[in-house]
Amino acid sequence: MLDEVQSGRLFLDPAFVDVPVDRRGLTDIAFSGDGEPTTCKYFRECVQLVADLKRAAGLARIKIILITDACYLTKPDVAAALAVMDCNNGEIWAKLDAGTEAYYQLVNRPNYPLGHVLENIMAAARIRPIVIQSLFMRIDAQPPDEAELMAYVTRLNEIKAAGGKIKLVQVYTIARHPAESYVTALSMDDVDTITSLVRETTDLAAQSFYGPP
Repeated sequence: MLDEVQSGRLFLDPAFVDVPVDRRGLTDIAFSGDGEPTTCKYFRECVQLVADLKRAAGLARIKIILITDACYLTKPDVAAALAVMDCNNGEIWAKLDAGTEAYYQLVNRPNYPLGHVLENIMAAARIRPIVIQSLFMRIDAQPPDEAELMAYVTRLNEIKAAGGKIKLVQVYTIARHPAESYVTALSMDDVDTITSLVRETTDLAAQSFYGPP
């Protein structure tokens, strides 16, 4: 796949032929998907393999990105994988979609409580700067209320106060068909309002990403 991208052959494939010319490049190699990548028992080996392939292809500048629910970042084998990423232009994108336990249970249906996730994010962010990814939505046509959003930015400030380094907060809404019919996307204005709140109350860099038009 790396060779296909570097040679340009990938963009002769019908699935990729419409990619704009200025986007026909490799920006990162990401661990993501329908499931949590850090639960794979071979996660460290996978990260090492990607790092080795990347280096052999002359792609040291290309990032290795982990998109994670942050539930397992302190497990010894995962921490070992993160150390490999640290030496190979790695970056963690940790999910934080709520400020209160009740809202977290509603939108994430997790295996662990919100406090556990926050502790994992803090532990990872003390070692290296991370990106926070935050998905917000309408539930039964209602966006998250002011109290929930204030609790959310309070959590971001708690991470900072604990010595965590956050390089960017990505605020976004749904862009695909959700699992539940009562979930819909926020408007562009709604997303921008949350992004502005993050900037104003935390002094963190924040960026908006929108749903379908």
